[in-house]
Amino acid sequence: MKLLIVEDEPKTGQFLRQGMSEAGLAADLATNGVEGRDLALAGGYDLIILDVMLPDLDGWQVLRSLRQAGLQVPVLFLTARDAVEERVHGLELGADDYLIKPFAFAELLARVRTLLRRGATTAQETSLELADLHLDLLSRKVERGGRRIDLTAKEFALLEFLLRRQGEVLPKTLIAAQVWDMHFDSETNIIEVAVRRLRAKLDDDFPTKLIHTVRGMGYVLEAREG
Repeated sequence: MKLLIVEDEPKTGQFLRQGMSEAGLAADLATNGVEGRDLALAGGYDLIILDVMLPDLDGWQVLRSLRQAGLQVPVLFLTARDAVEERVHGLELGADDYLIKPFAFAELLARVRTLLRRGATTAQETSLELADLHLDLLSRKVERGGRRIDLTAKEFALLEFLLRRQGEVLPKTLIAAQVWDMHFDSETNIIEVAVRRLRAKLDDDFPTKLIHTVRGMGYVLEAREG
């Protein structure tokens, strides 16, 4: 799952981005309305967290532009304004939820996951599969051969990304950007360690191997015997 956060307050934006990353959700951050609108229209996001008070274009204008363009991605408004009429205005424009600042991150995360589940159900994509591997996007459970596989939030995010791009050779730079939300540093082995741990959980006890290293290029998820 990939989120877009549109927030002009730097500390709040970085806090939200980091919190979503730790919860296993990759997120891009835009710091003004124009940038947020353009990134959203480029597509590829499962949910947008949108501040109302933004420079250039406010959140209402951004949302109006997205809906007029036919983009139906779920949008959760964040605002310090708590007047009922303003909340109603946001919902009438097409927002899916509304959270008043200050807020508890746990509540925001719960609302985000609810909207993501709703969106997944609407899109009829509630699971991802390869061979006997099954990933449930709603319950966030993973099974292989009918056996439950317990994953951390980051391992789940990594597996989801690999499953969505199965059969493709994915370079470490792309994995770092999409799953860790960072630029790849050749001095770190964070991706190798994560892939090794995921492979141990998914492949070690099964004859058909799913995660493969393509030397000098990256990793690919596909079913291979032996």
